[in-house]
Amino acid sequence: MKILMVGGGGREHALIKKLKESRYAPEIICAPGNGGIACDARCFDVSAEDISGMVKLAKRENVDLVFVAPDNPLADGMVDELEVEGIRAFGPTKAAAQIEASKVFAKNLMKKYGIPTAGYEVFDNPQAALEYIKSKNEFPTVIKADGLAFGKGVIIAQSMSEAETAISSLMEDKIFGESGSRIVIEQYITGPEVSVLAFCDGKTVKPMVSSMDFKRVFDGNIGPNTGGMGTISPNPYYTDEIAEICMEKIFAPTVRAMAEEGRPFKGCLYFGLMLTDDGPKVIEYNSRFGDPETQVVMPRLKTDLVDIINAVIDEKLDEIDIEWDNGAAACVVLASGGYPGKFEKGMIIKGLDKSGGAEGVTVYHAGTKLSDGRFLTSSGRVLGITATAPTVDEALEIAYAHIGKISFNGMHFRTDIGKC
Repeated sequence: MKILMVGGGGREHALIKKLKESRYAPEIICAPGNGGIACDARCFDVSAEDISGMVKLAKRENVDLVFVAPDNPLADGMVDELEVEGIRAFGPTKAAAQIEASKVFAKNLMKKYGIPTAGYEVFDNPQAALEYIKSKNEFPTVIKADGLAFGKGVIIAQSMSEAETAISSLMEDKIFGESGSRIVIEQYITGPEVSVLAFCDGKTVKPMVSSMDFKRVFDGNIGPNTGGMGTISPNPYYTDEIAEICMEKIFAPTVRAMAEEGRPFKGCLYFGLMLTDDGPKVIEYNSRFGDPETQVVMPRLKTDLVDIINAVIDEKLDEIDIEWDNGAAACVVLASGGYPGKFEKGMIIKGLDKSGGAEGVTVYHAGTKLSDGRFLTSSGRVLGITATAPTVDEALEIAYAHIGKISFNGMHFRTDIGKC
């Protein structure tokens, strides 16, 4: 069996390592991959967004399955093109991926089907948006670009001046291109955040174990948002009772709604939730595995991932039991100096073995390249140091102990993952 993984970050590395544990012993190739992934899979220099190039690669390599992991190729219809060529693919179609690719679509879907979320209005005119915010005069207020924006399209404005700057940047300066042509202005809600990934086959939904993502760059949850500076699993706020409520009011209704709309969702559906005083509400949907949530969820998966993938594609998810480890996992991200702003690349990473790992933990490579036998930094988020243990605190202790053995110029990380 040969599997092609599309992507080149920490999420893809975590998925590849889990696939390597399969009893089917699949041969895994990856495009474009990274320095660490190259130690676990044969990598090809094809961009994750190059749909025609990826289809050609899949056909040339005669793969049995393509796993499309990132958001952009899903939103652009890579799964559709692969299926046209008769190639099995894991991930939603272009129509189903709209649940992430368009905030407006997602919010309207929730309103139509009574799925709990924050109140909102949609605008395609900056002046009308500003007048609405002035009339409401409620701060903070949440401003979201409609389309994909590299995970940076959500702005929490604390004042009218910040709202004006945000709307101007999104709608007039087009800092995220056409993604900001329409915006969602949303009620600011509060409470603990929970990430729940779920396998879906268009009819059945099976949630994975919960996690908590720490997006702010600095200790104490301050500074700008990042793609995620660390994660823990399970989420301490996500009780069995809340899980039942979420299944009844959010998870199952969302999958039914997508089917009702003629967009059955097959793949991994990410539910970004907030546990408010009024109950769980959806903050966002993602149409794929989260990053770095995958880095703590996959280590806890006991069922063969290949079996789950096949069940999803064949719409037989209801026929498979998915088992999880009862312990915990923690991941701490090591980032380049200056991230999430400007940063230098090409820093030599010290403390890794020849395969890019370290004894006692799992090292997921998010932004590295391999040059003359040395691992170099190549992106903002560089490594995810993940440990498993009976409890979150023990897993964090193991992860942080190993971080002390790894270094590169400018390296920074949060010291309080799981603590706030």
